[in-house]
Amino acid sequence: MIGAIAGDIIGSPYEFSPLKTEVFPTFSHSSKFTDDTVLTIAVADALLHDYDLVDTLKDYSVRYPNRGYGGNYQKWIYSDSREPYNSWGNGSAMRTSPVGFIYNSENEVLQAAKACAEVTHNHAYGIRGAQAVSLCIFLARCGAKKEYIQSEISHWFNYDLFQSIDEIRPKYYFDVSCQGSVPQSIIAFLESENYEDAVRKAISLGGDADTMACIAGGIAEAYYKEIPEFILSETRGRLPVEFQKIVDEFYQAVE
Repeated sequence: MIGAIAGDIIGSPYEFSPLKTEVFPTFSHSSKFTDDTVLTIAVADALLHDYDLVDTLKDYSVRYPNRGYGGNYQKWIYSDSREPYNSWGNGSAMRTSPVGFIYNSENEVLQAAKACAEVTHNHAYGIRGAQAVSLCIFLARCGAKKEYIQSEISHWFNYDLFQSIDEIRPKYYFDVSCQGSVPQSIIAFLESENYEDAVRKAISLGGDADTMACIAGGIAEAYYKEIPEFILSETRGRLPVEFQKIVDEFYQAVE
């Protein structure tokens, strides 16, 4: 999941300053973790310790405020409600990478991704986005070829994954829906040559850069099995000690 977190941090300066190029500084003084990282860590913590997911998401979000949470999620954090709010946003997809790494069958992954999404994002598109990303990660870490991942995800989730980044980029715009950002993030991975290339391609579309890089980065980590050391170092250096400990515990659990 550190691949998802690194993608979030690398993409963070470009969320509201969109790029249409793959050439940009990997890190800068404004590179920081956002809600994508906070909620990814929260999901990992809940899975590791069998915590209640609603309580864990709310707890982390309150303790790490002002990280770019969506409007409806922000209201949910501070409300007494434990009910979902029918969201189709990509918040369900950006926090789900731990699911793809920790479970060991397709059925478990799909069920856990649904459960992870629907505490807030119980719209069919929100659930589908989380399941698609989780299944991509599971298939990638199990050694599936890109062609197989592309075929399976297209078939089961009705995503058009047969466009190219160069075809998408000119007309693409900021879109926080699962339908409008998850397929494009997966395509960034499918076209990539390595981890960093996947993240750069996702950001270069000029959309919800941190979240799309988070999604592409999580899948790319699972597939390529390595992330450049300078990216890992820069990423960990921007995380609270608490987050670093959860990351380490998570990898010990999935080894």
